[in-house]
Amino acid sequence: MKPLGPLRLGVNIDHVATVRNARGGDTPDPLRAARIAQEAGCDGITAHLREDRRHISDADIEGLMEVLNVPLNFEMAATEEMQKIALRHRPHAVCLVPEKREERTTEGGLEVAREENRLAHFIAPLRDAGCRVSIFIAADKRQIEAAHRIGAQVIELHSGAYCDAHHEGRIEDRDRELEALREMSGFAHGLGLEVHVGHGLTYETVQPVAAFPEVMELNIGHFLIGEAIFRGLQPAIAEMRRLMDDARG
Repeated sequence: MKPLGPLRLGVNIDHVATVRNARGGDTPDPLRAARIAQEAGCDGITAHLREDRRHISDADIEGLMEVLNVPLNFEMAATEEMQKIALRHRPHAVCLVPEKREERTTEGGLEVAREENRLAHFIAPLRDAGCRVSIFIAADKRQIEAAHRIGAQVIELHSGAYCDAHHEGRIEDRDRELEALREMSGFAHGLGLEVHVGHGLTYETVQPVAAFPEVMELNIGHFLIGEAIFRGLQPAIAEMRRLMDDARG
């Protein structure tokens, strides 16, 4: 199968805000990072407004909506507060993610199958407002089917287990997780869902995923912000873009 189209890169700027908030004040500025990412050729910016505001702030979202020339992918928990914020700003895309206050980062996919009815009613106003609704889920057929039934237009498959297994040298687990991502990408596409992948991707792990023809977008943040310390944000993004394009080609 030939790729369905060009592979987009969404850059997550959450951890620029993490560094800023560690000290307080205004620097480093996530909006500046977003502008650099645009100049480096990213196709969108992702920002997760957590309930505890541990990194991205309400003011950051306000600023991003004003300055971005590329789409904003607004990650959020499925809460009434976040729904109101999304409906006020009407970003290009809303991605529903699970959220626990005690976690360091998003640890898994959203449990859609157990909350189908609630989530179907939750996303309806977002779709009516013109937001593309994405659901961040594990590479699991049951969850994908549920996301399709509730009316999501996009799924983002959680690649964390694959990336963790790779970096820990668990080759059999890595290959099994990669195969699950491949199979479920094809399955979701067959249902009419647009397929994105994200979480934990690095220069070492991105190309096998980028080669999946059904995958239309990768969302990458923590690694790129960390790599920017050593080579700068624009070169870090440019290298990721090069690897993705090589794999796609």
